[in-house]
Amino acid sequence: MGNTRTIIRNGFVVGAGKRDIAIADGHIAECSEHIEAKGDERIIDAEGLMVAPAFVDVHVHLREPGYGYKERIATGTMAAARGGYSTVCSMPNLNPVPDSLEGLKAQQDIIDRDAKIEVLPYAAITIGRRGEELVDIAALKGKVCAFSDDGSGVQVDGMMESAMTEAAKHDQLIAAHCEVEELLKGGYIHDGEYARTHGHKGICSESEWEQVKRDIEIAERTGCRYHVCHISTKETVELVRQAKTRGVKVTCETGPHYLIFTDMDLEEDARWKMNPPLRSAEDRAALIEGIKDGTIDMIATDHAPHSVEEKSRGLKDSAMGIVGLETAFAALNTHLVRKGVISLGRLIELMSINPRKVFRIEGGLNVGDRADIVLFDTERQWRVDSAKFYSMGKISMFDGREMVGDVVMTLHRGEIVYDNKTK
Repeated sequence: MGNTRTIIRNGFVVGAGKRDIAIADGHIAECSEHIEAKGDERIIDAEGLMVAPAFVDVHVHLREPGYGYKERIATGTMAAARGGYSTVCSMPNLNPVPDSLEGLKAQQDIIDRDAKIEVLPYAAITIGRRGEELVDIAALKGKVCAFSDDGSGVQVDGMMESAMTEAAKHDQLIAAHCEVEELLKGGYIHDGEYARTHGHKGICSESEWEQVKRDIEIAERTGCRYHVCHISTKETVELVRQAKTRGVKVTCETGPHYLIFTDMDLEEDARWKMNPPLRSAEDRAALIEGIKDGTIDMIATDHAPHSVEEKSRGLKDSAMGIVGLETAFAALNTHLVRKGVISLGRLIELMSINPRKVFRIEGGLNVGDRADIVLFDTERQWRVDSAKFYSMGKISMFDGREMVGDVVMTLHRGEIVYDNKTK
């Protein structure tokens, strides 16, 4: 569309009421009750639709470079656009690992060529994500959204202390996958009732919260900005809550699946297998309380596609990870907003506003903000069909389920990157 001015007309801006929004040069030029058209604008009629800053997912696996048979940046970012996201943060479980400028460039070149929306890469915390040698944080800062060894927790206390000390010096964010490996004992689902009654090996809650506890103590000492990935246990929620009360610079995310399901929803099917695993009803209740009271800052999907073959070996032997970008908003609207658990405004905070604040990402609906916008219909009913996913990952626990609420259009820098308005 070049520099053509765009007007989104008659939409209902979440938290602000009916507004017209004018976009010029990829930014919000005006937002008011009525904007006069001059005649050469593109008009997007948003009558009956909600309008909000587009979603941000700070925890996505795009699999390139190295694992393009699972997902590609082109397919993953199209899936994100379909889900209402204008920005995703790409995790570093790649080959080569983004642990140096050279390793990062291999990923950035594909992003520059293929991404449909903004992709902000993570750098690893340690070389090769092996937990033994710290990356050069000073060299990588400014080129990545944060530092994470996602997929593995940093096991050595001193290494995490070094990482946080260096990150604090450069005002960088450490995002931690928290897992004490010696407590795993071969587990692959939650160590709860389903595991006991079906003969499966469980992953104890302590394997997560014990490392969160350690990291919070280090963050408190070093003054580091610290973000806990995909929290799943009631103990983690309480640890973060107490740390925030003390003024520790700690934030956290959880995933849609942890807020909707428990281990008692499991089936003998790898659609239900991810790490951390679905926990108990008590844990879910604590997570819901955490998103209500502000302890949990954001919801991230941990979109982790695998090949059909890798996910066809049952609960015990299949790869960990599920996809989530194309169903997150609908699932959360269906199961949380429509049931009165949280308001739509709170959901937008969790999916859009807070991730931008914590990860310092542009976008909003104020004049001058980058025009990253989502239009959605909170009443549209549809059935999930994973065969139609843009993502190469087709394994979803929501497959075949009825949803209420759907993304209608996603704009990034004022450009339409997904349009489902005609359906």
